[in-house]
Amino acid sequence: MLPSREQAMALLREYNSDPFHLRHGEIVEGVMRYFAGQKGEDPEFWGLAGLLHDLDFERYPEKHCLQIQVIMRHLDYDEALIRACASHGYGMTEVQFQPEHIMEKVLFAVDELTGLIGAVAIMRPSKSVSDLETSSVRKKFKDRKFAAGCSREVIQEGADMLGMSLEDLITETIAAMRSLPESLVP
Repeated sequence: MLPSREQAMALLREYNSDPFHLRHGEIVEGVMRYFAGQKGEDPEFWGLAGLLHDLDFERYPEKHCLQIQVIMRHLDYDEALIRACASHGYGMTEVQFQPEHIMEKVLFAVDELTGLIGAVAIMRPSKSVSDLETSSVRKKFKDRKFAAGCSREVIQEGADMLGMSLEDLITETIAAMRSLPESLVP
């Protein structure tokens, strides 16, 4: 079974109360919908994976990407959705399966990257992605002290999984974030 977008948002709110985590879910949802459209895939399904990918993070940080499987299976959610949400933690959590489907690879790549892009954007005079250039993100990508919580290794590994250059992945993710409502992204 797949939840409706409203059911997924209610579930996310049941397990998360921090506005940052809720907003992050919505940002990744929008970015996933954008990439689905670019790849001719189902934006609803991809969006659900983006929205719910960190469902267990706030309540179960030590079991991130593991507890989500329990929660979603209890609700009889589609295994492809469960796997996509859990596999985004490959290499960072105890999840043993790496992203295989194109959707899983995109989610793996953009989860960390959206955080880095958002951090770069709010440091700009405009505080917006609307005039953000790829070169600005590349420069901050090299500065490991900037947005230190965003794993550069995961972002690069995600680009590699997708067969994209880091520059192209950043450019496309900026474009995806620009397509989101201004209330979500800086």
